Amino acid sequence: MERTKFINYMGDTPVMRLFDFLITGRDFDYSLSDIARNSGVGWATLYRIWPGFIENKLVVNTRNIGNAKLFKLNSESDVVQNLIKLYKSILRSGVGLRDERVSVVGN
Repeated sequence: MERTKFINYMGDTPVMRLFDFLITGRDFDYSLSDIARNSGVGWATLYRIWPGFIENKLVVNTRNIGNAKLFKLNSESDVVQNLIKLYKSILRSGVGLRDERVSVVGN
């Protein structure tokens, strides 16, 4: 999975991967399977993190198809609106292109 400028800048963590995917596709709704697969987050990690997204109203359930619940980013949330602004700002700027690696030599 290719790292975006947002991930490079904010850090490659499961939460940031989820935000990156959900902000990029904020006009669409997705099943949890789609979210896990497309964000590169494992099932166990998604199920550990996802309740916090719901409790903080970062995502909303848009509809149900059979047993699958579909979710999308909650564009009415002030937090989400500010995250989108930050996302756009990072993409417009030259930041996020750093590649910091530390190598340990010795002992």
